[in-house]
Amino acid sequence: MKPISSDVKIETKALHAGYTPENGGPRVLPIVQSTTYAFDSSEHIAALFDMPMEYMYSRFANPTCDAVEKKIAAMEGGSGAMLTSSGQAASLLSVLNLANTGDSIIAASAIYGGTINLFGFTLKKLGIECIWVSNDATEEEIQSLVKPNTRLIFGETLANPALTVFDIEKFAKVAHANQIPLIVDNTFATPVLCRPFEFGADIVVHSTTKYMDGHALQVGGVIVDGGTFDWKASGKFPEFTEPDESYHGVVYADAFGPMAYIIKARMQLMRDFGCYPSAHSAFLLNLGLETLPVRMKQYCANALKVAKFLQTQDKVLSVHYPALENDPGHELAAKYLPLGTSGVISFNIKGGRHTAERFINALELATNEVHVADIRTCVLHPASSTHRQLTDEQLVAAGIDGGMIRFSVGLENVDDILADLKQALDKA
Repeated sequence: MKPISSDVKIETKALHAGYTPENGGPRVLPIVQSTTYAFDSSEHIAALFDMPMEYMYSRFANPTCDAVEKKIAAMEGGSGAMLTSSGQAASLLSVLNLANTGDSIIAASAIYGGTINLFGFTLKKLGIECIWVSNDATEEEIQSLVKPNTRLIFGETLANPALTVFDIEKFAKVAHANQIPLIVDNTFATPVLCRPFEFGADIVVHSTTKYMDGHALQVGGVIVDGGTFDWKASGKFPEFTEPDESYHGVVYADAFGPMAYIIKARMQLMRDFGCYPSAHSAFLLNLGLETLPVRMKQYCANALKVAKFLQTQDKVLSVHYPALENDPGHELAAKYLPLGTSGVISFNIKGGRHTAERFINALELATNEVHVADIRTCVLHPASSTHRQLTDEQLVAAGIDGGMIRFSVGLENVDDILADLKQALDKA
């Protein structure tokens, strides 16, 4: 078979990109379950240690993982990708590939609670400062936070769990005016609903654990390189433009061009941190990717009906779902997410934390679990779980209060989901 054209639609890329069967070879992406690879000479292996651009050891790369990386890069419209063992690992490595001790980064305050902890506490221990900025900040306000040592800006397309829509173009404009890249976490939107590179983002990360996998089978993450940031013109990233002594003086910007960022991440960070997924995990992820375009359409359709239902309920104080016309993020959603705003809804129930907990405990179909973006409907109370470590001030900045419930609409018949919500609201 011939490789598919890069011009095909995303539904076709989800099925065919990344892997092309050889004549007489397996039609379905095979699992290459091996930690290592055989070579015909010691000289060949020595050359790989100078420049590991072939499969050498599965801490760096694996044929099954490589095919899935190529598929995700194609779906996002990037130049290359690298899978990681979790979404947190993807976020961490995406920053460490750019920032060193003594550097500063800027991050939107309305992002996933785990990322807030990672940036605000763990990176601080490594000597990297994180400055928080409101999603609603003006360009001038964002610019006022940029320092000479600022290395990147980070945001989340759809914030987990506040469902705030990130204004990609606004933040990209400020980032590029300062010759630094914009990283966007596109987990909830997926490339089916939004492709941040088309709006100026330079790097995209995902927790593939969520919609990309879809079946709650394995934890994973991915970093995608847009391939458009000019490291030489920036002048702020000598790691890309000067020799890397740990790889015999390679200059990434010269040797790898539009793939400089992702190759550096693999050759330096994956080499040293080793947070690479197994071939079997990548195989399962690929199965999820193949149905992602179909699933995202149904998630969005079900969630919109659920959100409209919740708006009619007296016990519900407010509903946060950008596809709703009266949602504060609707205008941005129409721009960045015209096909829908995922299957995740956040809503505030009257009575605060205790009423929210009673409501969740009364649900029968929806599962109370520490997960989101599954094929099955699931629910969580962020203030007492995923964002438990945040201060009251941080909770407010993230758009969360004690009565907020994160409701992840699955692929069950939507009438059954609505019936479950109604009986639980009656009991709450």
